[in-house]
Amino acid sequence: MTTATSTVSAPRRRRRAQWPVPAGLILLSLIPVIAGAARMTELTGGAAVTPQNARFFASPVPVVTHIVSVTIYCLLGAFQFVPSLRGRRGWHRIAGRVLVPAGLLAALSGLWMAAFYPLPAGDGPVLFVLRMVFGSAMLASLILGVVTIVRRDFVRHSAWMTRGYAIGVAAGTQALVSLPWMLLVGPPDELTRAILLGSAWVINVAVAEFVIHRRAVLTERIHPAGRTAAARAASAA
Repeated sequence: MTTATSTVSAPRRRRRAQWPVPAGLILLSLIPVIAGAARMTELTGGAAVTPQNARFFASPVPVVTHIVSVTIYCLLGAFQFVPSLRGRRGWHRIAGRVLVPAGLLAALSGLWMAAFYPLPAGDGPVLFVLRMVFGSAMLASLILGVVTIVRRDFVRHSAWMTRGYAIGVAAGTQALVSLPWMLLVGPPDELTRAILLGSAWVINVAVAEFVIHRRAVLTERIHPAGRTAAARAASAA
């Protein structure tokens, strides 16, 4: 009885072990998703135009595009980190065909807003440069993710898509990084705000690189006869 019970419970434990990371990503994504929903309500509900939201009312298409695409990209993308789902080619392909256009729209609309919307109070040239750099990096990661999957280079495809997703969900990390400062110190000045938001992007990219490296190490352990081509590709990606 004990052996039978442990045999049945082992798959259940493995299934439960797959969900902490996706669940954490969903929770992290809820921060920008809720903020985006509030912005959509403001735009569609006849809210008063203020200096803080005037740019969105003057040109609503980019911000609406950004909110919708980021919501799809962040929430659906979290499920790509469930091993049992990622191993199903049907699911992975269908989700990928939704995620790539959503991610490209999110990156392009974000770059457009950074370039053409008037800078709000508290932003400045440093934050502008950071937004352009990381927005371009997200766009490039997604494009390289498509190029590598067309070439059937699954390892590099996974690496580039992981990098793109890490940048895409950085808005949640930015809120987590900024909140303690605001509670303990108060509203940040222009440079401090840029440093806080920039550090969130760096944190996410660093985590992505750790995940990519860990995958390469696990691949090497599975194939002990030297470093496999997959592991070498992950390291070079």
